Amino acid sequence: MTTVTLPQYALLHFSGADAQSFLHGQLTCDVQALKIGHSSYGGYCTPKGRLLATFLLWADDSGYTMLLPASLAEAMRKRLSMYILRAKVKAGILDDAIAGIYGADAAADIANLGGTRPASPHSVDTGSAVRTITLPHDRCLMLVPRSRAAGIAAAAPGAWESLDIAAGIPFIVPVTQEQFVPQMVNLDLIGALSYSKGCYPGQEIVARTHYLGKLKQRMFRAGLEAPAAAGDKLYCAELGEQAAGMIVTAAAAGTRHEVLAVMQTAHVQSSPYHLGSLQGPQLSLLSLPYTVT
Repeated sequence: MTTVTLPQYALLHFSGADAQSFLHGQLTCDVQALKIGHSSYGGYCTPKGRLLATFLLWADDSGYTMLLPASLAEAMRKRLSMYILRAKVKAGILDDAIAGIYGADAAADIANLGGTRPASPHSVDTGSAVRTITLPHDRCLMLVPRSRAAGIAAAAPGAWESLDIAAGIPFIVPVTQEQFVPQMVNLDLIGALSYSKGCYPGQEIVARTHYLGKLKQRMFRAGLEAPAAAGDKLYCAELGEQAAGMIVTAAAAGTRHEVLAVMQTAHVQSSPYHLGSLQGPQLSLLSLPYTVT
């Protein structure tokens, strides 16, 4: 069992009588269907359907909390606040420490910190001082008051990100903003994209991509022998010197490195992909816990 703080993430909080309707009209996930005590992955797009952020969102008695990379938090707060207008919504950044826990005996460690582990994935314990969210694939997030978090060590660089990669969960960062429509990073495959909800920024383009079947790129998990970074371009022989993909997330995994990468579906199985150039390190495809179609 391992418990670590995750300072690379931040928390936006939305409260007020109109918080649900406001967020429902801005995000790709179905906020109206998100019940108190439950969480969902989601995205936020430009009017052209390009992702500005991906996140985990959950509901409790105080409103809605969004976990996203700290590098995007203030910009997202400002951008969303521009559209609040006369709605009864307040948007702010929470000060709680964010901790992640994975491995055996997680429930005992959560209890020692004053929380309770919810039994099922995407459930949220809202009744304790330490709020806990159970994630898919045997992980939990905890929101810990700063006074209780002093003894928790920070995660090793890339350690938590490698678990997100194994789970196929993408997080957009500044260098990858406006690079992908939601389906390119598999938001539709992790419950982060609803086709039945009402309008939100970019909804028409996202829906057209789905219903006309014009999606040519998907996100895959891969390993390689060299370090990579979000935003790095990928190349394959079929497309020559034209970039054929991009790294979404990268992290060290033991002696190797793993990535989530958006690639051309027509070539991903038939041609090796390389990092940086056709002569760069070769990627080898790895499995994901869901089927990429």
